[in-house]
Amino acid sequence: MRFAWIDLREVPGRQLQGVVDAAVHARMAGVVAADAELLATLPPTVTRVLAPEGRAPAAPKKPGDKEGKGTAAKQAKDAAETGSPSGSGNSPAATGIDVLLRRFGTEDELDALAAGNRATGGTPAAGIVDVRDDRTLQLSCAGAMKLPYTVIHFADPTKIPLEIVLAAAESADGKLVTVVDGLEEAAIVFDVLERGSDGILYAPRSADEVFALARLLQATTPQLELSTLTVESIRHVGLGDRVCVDTCSHFEEDEGILVGSYSSGFVLCCSETHPLPYMPTRPFRVNAGALHSYTLGPDNRTNYLSEVGSGSVLLAVGADGRTRRVVVGRAKLESRPLLEIRTHAEDGRLVSLTVQDDWHVRVLGPGGKVLNVTELRTGDELLGYLATDKRHVGLPIGEFCKEV
Repeated sequence: MRFAWIDLREVPGRQLQGVVDAAVHARMAGVVAADAELLATLPPTVTRVLAPEGRAPAAPKKPGDKEGKGTAAKQAKDAAETGSPSGSGNSPAATGIDVLLRRFGTEDELDALAAGNRATGGTPAAGIVDVRDDRTLQLSCAGAMKLPYTVIHFADPTKIPLEIVLAAAESADGKLVTVVDGLEEAAIVFDVLERGSDGILYAPRSADEVFALARLLQATTPQLELSTLTVESIRHVGLGDRVCVDTCSHFEEDEGILVGSYSSGFVLCCSETHPLPYMPTRPFRVNAGALHSYTLGPDNRTNYLSEVGSGSVLLAVGADGRTRRVVVGRAKLESRPLLEIRTHAEDGRLVSLTVQDDWHVRVLGPGGKVLNVTELRTGDELLGYLATDKRHVGLPIGEFCKEV
């Protein structure tokens, strides 16, 4: 599960209490601060992380010091072994601190943190490292393998270094936390290599940004309960405009998107993943239906196919009801002969779909069976989704609405 730590060290003073209250209320996983007394006031449901003020660099080496043997390494080792920032030996219960966040810039400093964690009785130590070149990138990979938490601040905007760390730490038990500057970057970081960073470290400017981050963390797609629909009629209805939806993702063989003429019911339209004569496969495309049709997107929101375009987000739906977000790269509207398919659910509800009248347009049946629309017959079974909500501008609403 992805998570967020709220960094209080750079929050404006007048916003501090509001951000703290929002972090607790929104159930953020952790709070990072330089003030141990502030952290001690937080409930134990929050991971309380004590860290140095700001993003201070590691202490400089003294003349004659070998790399990693100077003051910074010794301080890191002392702090890790004692379990307190000052080496006083305070226990987590006494200080109200769950994790100490310590900067490391050399292998010796990293080894000192890891050694302290292997000792008993101290506060667990996490590490923070600035990645700005190949040496520090390799150091961050090592940290991800050795520490319970490794916080990484990437100096450059490219996400290639994050990809490298994620790949290197694939088998690690520890958690990777990436420093982000905004909610947009947080969303990107969570998607890198499909897996994404385990967590993020973010300094919000206000309580509103904490709640917005909470919504981002909860942005999952639902498991849908699909229904079996029985075909009752198929008829040619003449020329009209249909929409092909080209996404930025490959569809699986049993995936498509939900499309219907009425907001109360949808048919699972298949992607062009399966081969047919005369046409190459286009596994990113769904020949979805007439432009008036509804299609289901995230957050139980519908759109007309006429509204779908580059940058829109829809739900890819599998024959078992699993869903995921897909981004639309292009929608292509063309005039074609159309076919109306009328079905009914077990409760008698009418579900209608109008699609291009051609055999390479397909829908899915139970078990992911691929069915060409021009070969459908009365009594055939399709997969669909029955919605309980009526719609107004795509949003669910509890009002009387009859669609015919």
